[in-house]
Amino acid sequence: MSIRLNSEKFKGLAARLACLAAMAPLAGCGVNRTLPPRVVAQDYRDRHPVVLADATTSIDLFPSHRLDNTTSGRIRDFVVRYQRFGHGQITLLAPTGAKDQLGVRGGVDAVKRLLAESGVSGAVYVGTYPVSDPNLAAPVRLSFQGVRAKVAGRCGEWPTDLASASSLEGWDNTTYWNYGCASQTTLAAQIDDPRDLVAPRGESPADIESRMRAIGNVRKGSDPATQWNVKGTNISSVGGG
Repeated sequence: MSIRLNSEKFKGLAARLACLAAMAPLAGCGVNRTLPPRVVAQDYRDRHPVVLADATTSIDLFPSHRLDNTTSGRIRDFVVRYQRFGHGQITLLAPTGAKDQLGVRGGVDAVKRLLAESGVSGAVYVGTYPVSDPNLAAPVRLSFQGVRAKVAGRCGEWPTDLASASSLEGWDNTTYWNYGCASQTTLAAQIDDPRDLVAPRGESPADIESRMRAIGNVRKGSDPATQWNVKGTNISSVGGG
């Protein structure tokens, strides 16, 4: 009889323990838990990735009544980039309050004529901006919105101390947050076509003449590889020595 009673008590105790174990996860819902620290990317390409963004592309011009070849070339390159990557309108901002306001007006007219010759006159919005110092050169600014490669964040931010003397913060042997940001920004500025970051370009047509010449050499049993004849120079004979 006692053995049966102890067995029943054991079963009841086991049932209560199982119930408490099932309720334990629910009891933790209202408890404030400390989250683990955020994982900081150690690779500068992960901290400062180069992304495609809808950003402003602008150039500053210093035209006179007649545009020189350098200024004309910069405007034509600007128009080409607008036609490839831009959308919306081109904004032309003329300075107001400059010393030679008459010359500025003539330069703006020359820029507008060249834009019209390039076929984008209907997409140009002309506005003005005030000059803060009349003694400084005031540029004519052209800009448009379009796809451009840039770094996702800003450079020059220092969220943590490099070597704190009052705490152990910054004592771990890792790269600092701003490391690599300038290099990534320089890389983004050098990318000619931002779409190359997304997918490779299509293959260009094959050189038929080169292909047929190589096939002909193979048929004749000759080496189809290109041979480069390099003429060597005796360094001792340079300078008449």
